[in-house]
Amino acid sequence: MRLRLSFHTGAAELPWVDVLRPGRALAYALLESAAPELGAGLHAHGYGRFGMAPFGYSAPVFPAARRRAGAYPAGGPGILELGSPLPEIVEAWAKALTTMPVIAWGAAAFIIDAVDTVEPTDFTSGRARFRTSTPVVMKSSGRDESGTRTTRQAWCLPGEPEWDVYIEANLRRKAETLGLDTDVTLERVGWVGAKRSFAVGSATGPGGKKPGACVEVDVVGAPETLQALHDWGLGQANSAGMGWICC
Repeated sequence: MRLRLSFHTGAAELPWVDVLRPGRALAYALLESAAPELGAGLHAHGYGRFGMAPFGYSAPVFPAARRRAGAYPAGGPGILELGSPLPEIVEAWAKALTTMPVIAWGAAAFIIDAVDTVEPTDFTSGRARFRTSTPVVMKSSGRDESGTRTTRQAWCLPGEPEWDVYIEANLRRKAETLGLDTDVTLERVGWVGAKRSFAVGSATGPGGKKPGACVEVDVVGAPETLQALHDWGLGQANSAGMGWICC
């Protein structure tokens, strides 16, 4: 399930550090307001046997804002989406937003104009083409060609060795977490965007920056599994805004 928030703001721009990072705190604040036990459990332990955080969100988008070099343009009407394969999470967000006319996004105030449920995508064919609007973050083994581990913080980008293997394993782990059919296959990697790094939030602090790249991929699997993945996101750090599937 997904929510689309339509809002307006007087902020002329967002600091790059606040393009994605405030979203995680917002997601948990909404849960704390409407479903405190659910929010506390997810924050402390995650969900399922792997302790994952099954939600994601987009960067705020401002269709009428003029682009400026070195800044993330804001101002006027904006759109923000939040999603989760767990209906109870989305329902709690929606309930909280009925009594929250203004949300804080870093130092910016977003005045809510409407909150709409997004119609689910049709995946009855068992095939999906996912394209992300925020970079997909993925870690690999950190081993060199001889099999020796050289680092524990091995960020892996699309097109690099192991990326396909690790992204497919992540898709299957998400399906297993949700109790869905785990027979998911990454069939093709199409378009790959430029490498980008964004500051993200974490459960224990600011979270630092995570690097990745936006991608378009073809995935095959059970329709229910594909819908769940679409509402969750690609790769790791979805609860920090990474790997948001826009279409």
